[in-house]
Amino acid sequence: MNILKTGLGAGAIAIASCMALAAPLAAEQLPRGDAAALGFDPDRLARMDMAFNAAIERGMMPGAVVMLIRDGQIAHLSTQGLQSPDGKPMTEDTIFRIYSMTKPVTTAAAMMLVEEGRLILNAPVASYIPAFAEMQVATGNENADGTPETRPATRNMTVRDLMRHTAGLTYGFFGAGHARDAYNEAGVANPELTAMEQAELLASLPLEHEPGTTWEYSRATDVLGAVVEAASGQSLGDFLKARIFDPLGMVDTDFYVDDSAKHPRIAEAFPDQAKIGPFDMFDPRVRMASESGGGGLVSTVHDYSLFAQMMLNGGELNGTRLLSPKTIQLMTANHMDGIQPGKYYLPGPGYGFGLGYGVRLSDGNAPSFGSAGEFYWGGAAGTFYVTDPQEDLIGLMMVQTPANRVPLRLMFKNMLYPAIVDSRVD
Repeated sequence: MNILKTGLGAGAIAIASCMALAAPLAAEQLPRGDAAALGFDPDRLARMDMAFNAAIERGMMPGAVVMLIRDGQIAHLSTQGLQSPDGKPMTEDTIFRIYSMTKPVTTAAAMMLVEEGRLILNAPVASYIPAFAEMQVATGNENADGTPETRPATRNMTVRDLMRHTAGLTYGFFGAGHARDAYNEAGVANPELTAMEQAELLASLPLEHEPGTTWEYSRATDVLGAVVEAASGQSLGDFLKARIFDPLGMVDTDFYVDDSAKHPRIAEAFPDQAKIGPFDMFDPRVRMASESGGGGLVSTVHDYSLFAQMMLNGGELNGTRLLSPKTIQLMTANHMDGIQPGKYYLPGPGYGFGLGYGVRLSDGNAPSFGSAGEFYWGGAAGTFYVTDPQEDLIGLMMVQTPANRVPLRLMFKNMLYPAIVDSRVD
């Protein structure tokens, strides 16, 4: 093994299942292999497709694309249902908003700069964005005039904190608190803000936690994107294109879809399932100032599989090396020692957190099948991916259904692993 070792139902739309030997599209793709030869039971894979079709018939989402990769080959690829409620069939090249699946990409970009000596993991964020020099932490109390009471932070926020969500930042839509209220009042989600403008605005607001103490899902990776801009001298979009997307052949991955010829390929959710917290899903057809390193990319299953395989290969794909194997090992190690999990610990029971990824700590103690050392993340609109180095396995699920993302992810993982009949784990 490598790295880490060197549709709709009969009355509507039939399942469109594109199996391993289907003709490739124009974009760069991984090679296709035989599912049985790669250790999968074809009948169990068909059972997984049937489960997704049943979920589509129940109205959980318009459609889905599922890809399984083993030994660097596509073992299974199915497209089911509709790309959007308007009736277009789901296809292999459907473009999805991947939201927080952007985070591993931005983190990988930052780690390139770490390898080049242009970023230091334990350096203060203020070394790159001076506005973060004197941060205040919300105490949970109010001043006499009703404004949030704050105190000076006792520790600098570091680049590593941004990567592992221990920076003290938050999102404006989890729970309630003075920091969250301040985010909403300040308009940090305004898509007309550039990455640097948003970062400097966040620096002017109180932190939810003392840096380095508590895991809280947050806009930290958005700030990391601004750090990449400061260290590289490029916009985040330009850096990602030059250093990751173009070298890997990810032709359909970007912050926006500027080519109008691609617009009909963009997936959409059912209208009553399209809210992410208080927000509507963003429209990638309309270019705004925002390039969100934490949640702004769109991609396809084929494009993202190239990034995922590069990570599993230890930083290399098809002779192009982006990162060192030791860097991948550091990113996918657990960085949670001494850190409180916080109220909304999204990695879940049985998982730690690395740099940009949830990391499974053991074979047990988790609500789904998996192996110790697997790393994963997903997006708010439903996309999800998992990499299992022990099984030399990548699983990708692409859907657009913010409302049903959690049950679909559990279903995917709990049907993916039982389809393996030739396990590499002793």
